[in-house]
Amino acid sequence: MSNFRRAVFLDHPSLDLGDLDLEPLRACFDELRLCASTTPENVVEHLQGARVAISNKVPLSAETLAACPDLRLILISATGTNNVDLVAARARGITVSNCQGYGTPSVAQHTLMLLLALATRLTDYQKTVGAGRWQQAKQFCLLDFPIVELEGKTLGLLGHGELGGAVARLAEAFGMRVLLGQIPGRPARADRVPLEQLLPQVDALTLHCPLNEYTRHFIGAPELALLKPGAFVVNTARGGLIDELALADALRGGHLGGAATDVLSVEPPSNGNPLLAGDIPRLIVTPHNAWGSREARQRIVGQLAENARGFFNGAALRVVS
Repeated sequence: MSNFRRAVFLDHPSLDLGDLDLEPLRACFDELRLCASTTPENVVEHLQGARVAISNKVPLSAETLAACPDLRLILISATGTNNVDLVAARARGITVSNCQGYGTPSVAQHTLMLLLALATRLTDYQKTVGAGRWQQAKQFCLLDFPIVELEGKTLGLLGHGELGGAVARLAEAFGMRVLLGQIPGRPARADRVPLEQLLPQVDALTLHCPLNEYTRHFIGAPELALLKPGAFVVNTARGGLIDELALADALRGGHLGGAATDVLSVEPPSNGNPLLAGDIPRLIVTPHNAWGSREARQRIVGQLAENARGFFNGAALRVVS
């Protein structure tokens, strides 16, 4: 007979690098199994007899849910829910809860770090020092690459939820003016600037909105062309928001001052990606690690535990299905 409070974390290392306190989560269950990895071929095997599945990115399809009759709760150790068939879960009476807002400080500071790195040409100057050019200089400094001050510049924000709001506050601390853009598929608001009016006004554009049918590739070649020459683009949301080929072309053509992304359309990019080509100037790519501070990951543990306790107490939290 399966244990009522038996849980399986299908991709535990995607959250815990051995630096987290898992006791708040363990205390919620009679048994918690931590799986180093789970493939589509063994996901059903791993979940046999479990009442609770914990997953970051392991897909839980309708077929998988049908093969796991004991399952009553799915805890997503992230915000995105696209790895779970929510319709099938609802039909089977399986509650699905996610985690929310855990990475706001971490992602917000990463966003500003990328913007600052672009504005100061940090990576170019690092390469220059590594190549020995400063050591051979005839004066005390090198100023080979133009440095841009953020103070007095305009930042366009696409997505002004908790994360976008945090980025706006940090940008304002640097003296930037912040404009909020209208997101496709959402009702028009007086305090949101339509995209075609927003883009020509901004010196930098940051993305903080979800990926859906309205926002996929909503920043493409026409939108990039509307940006000021020398403008910066930073994406710490979802890779599919930007047409990656168009972004690569805009950088190669010299229209943009630089771009930085923490996300790609397919992750990991095991089959390559247009933005990983070696000839793209003024581009910074980080490996979807903006969210991953220890503090943020520990918040996820806390929210998973809260969600589990709420479910067992008859008051489920952060329910998405």
